[in-house]
Amino acid sequence: MVAMPKQAEALKEGAAGRQPVSRRSGQPDPFWYTAKTKLLGPPLVNEQLGEQRLSKPLALGVLSPDGISSSAYGTEEILIALLPMAGLAAFTLILPMTVVILLVMIFVVLSYREVVMVYIRPGGSYVVARENFGPRIAQICAVALLIDYVVTVAVQVAAGTAAVSSVIPAIGPYEVEICVVVVLLMCFGNLRGIKEAGKAFAVPTYLFAGSVLLMIAVGLIREILGNLHMVPTTAGTYTIGSGSAGIITFAMIYTLLKAFANGGASLTGIEAVSDAVGAFNPPEGRNARQVLVTEGVILGLLVAGIGWLAHVVHATPYLVGYPTVLSQEANAVFGHAGHFMFFVVQFSTMLILYTGANTSFNGFPFLTSYVAGDSFLPRWLLKRGHRLVFSNAIIVLTVTSVALLIIKKADVNSLVPLYAIGVFTAFTMAGFGMAKYHHTRREQGWRPKFVINFSAGALSLVVVIIFAVVKFTEGAWVVLVLFAILVPALIRLNHEYQDEAEVLDTVTGEQPPPAPHYTRRVVFVLVDSFDLATLAALRYARSLRPTQIRAVHFVIDSVRAELLREKWTRADRGVALDFIDCPDRRLTKAATDLVEREVADAGTHVTVILPRRSYSALLGRLLHDRTGDKIAAAISRIPRSAATIVPYDVPSRVAVLQARHAAAKAAARSERGGTAAAEPVVAEPVIAEPLVTGPVVTQSADPDLAATAHELARESDVAAAHSVPRQPVVATPPGIAAIASVTGRKKVTVEGKVRVVEIRPVEQNSVLAVEINDSTGNLTAMFYGRSHIPGLICGARVRFIGSVGVRGGQPVMINPAYELVSPGEQG
Repeated sequence: MVAMPKQAEALKEGAAGRQPVSRRSGQPDPFWYTAKTKLLGPPLVNEQLGEQRLSKPLALGVLSPDGISSSAYGTEEILIALLPMAGLAAFTLILPMTVVILLVMIFVVLSYREVVMVYIRPGGSYVVARENFGPRIAQICAVALLIDYVVTVAVQVAAGTAAVSSVIPAIGPYEVEICVVVVLLMCFGNLRGIKEAGKAFAVPTYLFAGSVLLMIAVGLIREILGNLHMVPTTAGTYTIGSGSAGIITFAMIYTLLKAFANGGASLTGIEAVSDAVGAFNPPEGRNARQVLVTEGVILGLLVAGIGWLAHVVHATPYLVGYPTVLSQEANAVFGHAGHFMFFVVQFSTMLILYTGANTSFNGFPFLTSYVAGDSFLPRWLLKRGHRLVFSNAIIVLTVTSVALLIIKKADVNSLVPLYAIGVFTAFTMAGFGMAKYHHTRREQGWRPKFVINFSAGALSLVVVIIFAVVKFTEGAWVVLVLFAILVPALIRLNHEYQDEAEVLDTVTGEQPPPAPHYTRRVVFVLVDSFDLATLAALRYARSLRPTQIRAVHFVIDSVRAELLREKWTRADRGVALDFIDCPDRRLTKAATDLVEREVADAGTHVTVILPRRSYSALLGRLLHDRTGDKIAAAISRIPRSAATIVPYDVPSRVAVLQARHAAAKAAARSERGGTAAAEPVVAEPVIAEPLVTGPVVTQSADPDLAATAHELARESDVAAAHSVPRQPVVATPPGIAAIASVTGRKKVTVEGKVRVVEIRPVEQNSVLAVEINDSTGNLTAMFYGRSHIPGLICGARVRFIGSVGVRGGQPVMINPAYELVSPGEQG
């Protein structure tokens, strides 16, 4: 398995000694953020993401657990394949099978010696494949490594738990549960930002290698002395066949290939050094090569020694997975199971297997970030989380590996068929990639390097083919199907990102394109109900200073529409409310039809304002749909149109109203009995109540709460609209014409409230445009050569006298006489 550079990029939490400054914000932290902070610790700042250089001994201990730990179960997997067919001859065939596997390992190690000298950047096999075969072909390697990481977690954790069960058989029936807990603990630790590049992570490697090499040495000495005895066979082992099949029969050849494929699991992880070359002390390439060779030598000795002891003591695998072959060998070599060294071997085996599994929690997030950086995976995998780790990728790895453990019941033998195809596919891509590198550059002495790398790639490819054939029915088909699905999917995702980039790329010309000039800018405010959210949307619409503002309500329920009409008329916000029938209840289509009709004029731009009442994330999704989002998405596809969602935070307003009701109750109790001050005041939820009438403002210790209450009080016209009895509409004063009735060019007098004041450029001149509304329609007065007229501001009531023309379908007066009826509100 690969161990990507989280070993190299440790979080310098202690070194920097700096944590994010905690300051009181106007907005409280959400519940989930507070819970995450308590669970994972305070957030880390970007400056705390550092790099720790590794010495050769430390690098060997940190980067080798995954590779060296594979020796703990490789021999057992070979015997599982051989025993049913070869019988006792399996303990003899284990030796040549081990030699073949070691031969493949030698070529792989020699190939990766070239990789670490050429590619110092993190990424390993993926970078080799991308640089030599292109990013699309490299996705074969990416998928192989992604599968490899997931299966590595499952295999290593299952094997580590089996090592514990070999000492404490009582926990055997609970292996799945234990494995799941271990993976979840690893996930938690890595979300907190575990520093793998530390001395503590090197201890399991040296402890395991030392204890097992000691076991092998003591076993060889005892064999020479003649007092190393075979392990007695008991019930529960794999069936030992008669061994009557000839060595050259098809069944035996198939069995040998199957055993060779199983034994390939011993080689997983030996390439981890190549993925963290940049973490070594200078000279990085030479030091990495020495560590890689040292790891290969140690792994070779362990695989050879464990295989030899299995041959001597006849350690037989058990169907339940424990006691393991390694534990049986330790028991035979060191004597009674209570011997101290037996426990040391099993404890160190558990430690290194769990540490090897944790390697995936470092490699998987970095691999996904590289592939996402190349736009072949979703870009949210590039995001660092609360503790400067790739949290999303860690969670994905946890979910998939836990699911795999549960499905396969934490059985190592069931997981191995899913394992080696990914590993050896990466070996194949690295070998052939380096062969192409040397063949392309033809540097001095390139031919031997080409032969070594090509041979490593070819041998790895043979292993992949053998594994796919002999393990097809045991689970390899799943991996092949995943390759067939994921590789095209990643390439398709890349096409999607490229298409988006072509659309979103900035113009590269010398001059930027001219800003569009529209003769009319129309703003539609979609109104569902008359409340503070609608008023916030109207305020925003006015701030855009458009040519025309129209409020629109799509009528689905006529009774509800009539109530809205009454409330809107009472409030008199200076904007006419249009009611558009929507009998088929297709609000999105009704909105798009409205916009398309308006933008039929090429000189018109339309902005649609949608009030959004924001609720808590969970409750909001349960209680409210996302119609506004759907409408906005549809409108954004119409030329010369845009949609803007104006959020309005309902929960904070609900809290204010609850505080106001609580204060009102407390005041009422105090007035009645004078005893309410001694009683606790409980705020009752009032979400379903209408807003209270009048500008009632409570005194609050929380300045934010008080400010929000004042804001609510300023919008008392909403409360009035909801609660004041309907008043008759005031008749138009004598001599004043309703704007809707104005026709032709006759001289008339109109009166209304100013809703828009803006300066418009007209043929190297400027004109002050003042739009008024009298609840029947809108009229625009154009004052040429003027930029400001005292008193003509939004909200003022004004009377215009002049001739009326029509421009753009709207009535217009040019330089009319005017009379200020009532001033507007400044600011």
